[in-house]
Formats: sequence, structure tokens, C-alpha cells
Amino acid sequence: MISTHINRMREKLQAGEIVLGAGITMTDFAVTEALAPSVDFFWIDLEHNATTTESMLGHLVAARAGGAASIVRIPNNDVGWVKRVLDSGAEGIILPRSYSAQEVAAFVSACRYPPMGTRGFGPRRPMQYGRLNQQEYLAQANRDVFVVAQVETVELLSELDEVLKIEGLDSLVLGPQDLSGSMGRLGDTKHPDVVDAMKTVASKARAAGKFIGSGLGADPEFAQVLIDCGVQWLQAGNDFEYMIKGCEQAFNSIRPEHS
Repeated sequence: MISTHINRMREKLQAGEIVLGAGITMTDFAVTEALAPSVDFFWIDLEHNATTTESMLGHLVAARAGGAASIVRIPNNDVGWVKRVLDSGAEGIILPRSYSAQEVAAFVSACRYPPMGTRGFGPRRPMQYGRLNQQEYLAQANRDVFVVAQVETVELLSELDEVLKIEGLDSLVLGPQDLSGSMGRLGDTKHPDVVDAMKTVASKARAAGKFIGSGLGADPEFAQVLIDCGVQWLQAGNDFEYMIKGCEQAFNSIRPEHS
């Protein structure tokens, strides 16, 4: 059967654990290979970076080999992106910046095979290049794929109740920066109105039996704000942040001794 790490992530979430992952923005899959033992999941970003599908595939292979779940954020709600990402073996997929429950429903449908959805058939890597039994693969693919919609707009926020009724949607994930911007407060992610909105999304998602995550920087203080809101899984920083912070921390520790 398919080798999957996303169900281990689900089990941790169901057990009440805080699940932590790293954002991947660089093209070299060695970054993912190096970080894999330290994370629960990878958030491989195709929305804001120059990552190609070929680079993404390298990250997916490295994540699987390293024992971490792989979740890919696509650039937009184009069914072609859904096909390429899932047929390359991503275990989870995130739709960014949607504006309506109808848009989310179309995305969810594109992520699941009939009769649950409308996903076109053409897996390569997920089906071990044809070695798996087709019906067993289809059942597991529909069961295991982790389908996520990102809440980043006041328009989607206003249709939250309808979004949470969508069958086959596993999780919502907050986009605090863009959500604050949509509320007229870009960057002020700790403003009471923004925090209240995030609390509302988290509480309603959990009440509806959906998981709730968030993207953020490598910021432990803001991570605690999100956890206090009810967030369960956090993409807490990304590859270049870790490099810069680690370098600066090491250099700042060395310099006083030799100044």
C-alpha cells in the first residue's frame, strides 16, 4: 500500500498534540532532507516562491524518505495544479486565498476521486508507477489525502459556516497576514479584531470536526497566540528563517567572547 505519514499527523492532532512543521521555499531538496527529523510535516509553498513542479517532486521524495508528512500549497484554484501536485505524491494540499464556499467546494471535489469528488485519474508516483491495485489505491487515496482551505479573506470568513459543511474538507488553516490585510490591518496580526476572527475560525472548525492550522514565521510568541486561539498545527517558520536565525544566534554568541 501507499507509504503515508499524514495519518501519523492526524493521530497526533486527534490526541491533542501540537503539530509543528517547516515551510519550504528553496528549490534544493537537501533542505527538506536535512530538516525532516526535526518536523512533523513540511509546508511546500508554490504560491509565493519560484519552486517548480520538478523541485517540488524532490521535496516530496525527501519528505517521504525522512518520515515527515508533505503538504503543498498551490498557487490558485486551478484544477491543473491539483492534479500535478497530488499525482506527484503530495499527502496534503492547501488552497490559498479563496473567497467563497463555492470555490472551496470545487477545490475539495477536485482533490477526491469519484464518487466522493471529480478528481481525474492519472497517478504515477502515488500508485507506485502502476504496481498498486487500482481499487485499493483509489480507496486509500480518498481516505488519506489531507485537504485544506486557507482562511485569508473577509469574504470567506463571512461564509465560514457554509465552508465547514463541505464534506471531504479535512482542515482549515489561517493566513494571519493576509487575513489582517483583508480586515484593513495588514501586519497587525495581534490586533483584537484579528485575534477574535482567528478564534472564531478555530472554534467553529473544531466544533465542526475539522482540524485547524496556521502559517506563521519562526515566532514562538505569536505561535502561543495562535495556540491560545485553538490552533492545532503550525507551520512555524521556513527554511531561510532558520538559516538566518541560526547563523545570527551562533555568531552573536561567539563575538562577545572575542571582542
